[in-house]
Amino acid sequence: MKSDLFASENMAQQATVPGMTQQNAKSIKYAVNGEMHARQGSMIAFRGNLQFERKGQGIGGMLKRAVTGEGLPLMAVRGQGEAWFAHEAANCFIVDIEPGDALTINGRNVLCFDSTLSYEIKTVKGVGAAGGGLFNSVFTGQGKLAVICEGTPIVIPVSAQQPVYVDTDAVVGWSASLTTSLNRSQSFGSMIRGGSGEAVQLMLQGEGFVIVRPSELVPQKAASN
Repeated sequence: MKSDLFASENMAQQATVPGMTQQNAKSIKYAVNGEMHARQGSMIAFRGNLQFERKGQGIGGMLKRAVTGEGLPLMAVRGQGEAWFAHEAANCFIVDIEPGDALTINGRNVLCFDSTLSYEIKTVKGVGAAGGGLFNSVFTGQGKLAVICEGTPIVIPVSAQQPVYVDTDAVVGWSASLTTSLNRSQSFGSMIRGGSGEAVQLMLQGEGFVIVRPSELVPQKAASN
């Protein structure tokens, strides 16, 4: 049988080392030898002797409340084998987190991660209910984290001289060392006239970076779950 479908870049190869690798732009391959964590429902295929267990609250449990206000349940994957993960054909990126690093990511943008990583669910300081009650997960430790993004993300450097202002519906994550606050860019007169649609942003200050997706809109499926 012949087809472009069977091109080498589409063929899954046997893993040679344990851990996370990029299968393609839309999926992550994980060679499991022990335990790892993933977003519930994100496994699209596996082979080998693997067990999938729903996680409860707490560490390794649930990433509660992304920007949409929804929870993101996790599952533990245990055993020996290979598994592939994806979510609604979103773009996938692997982030290597090293000791001393701290990355804050919206729960909706987490796909899977090494069990050696720790995370803590935190309220974004300076935002509060007026900014949608923004909750993020701060990842620390040493290991790999797979992040998903609808479309091609934009990574914007942040410096003390140049703070960056981002829409709370578009932000994916940022350096946890950055200071956050709410910025109101719309005048009272503009609000009376119906508003510009850009009334409030998240302001990031300090030294680091922020990741944004090329859309302000909350994905329809995520909003309706």
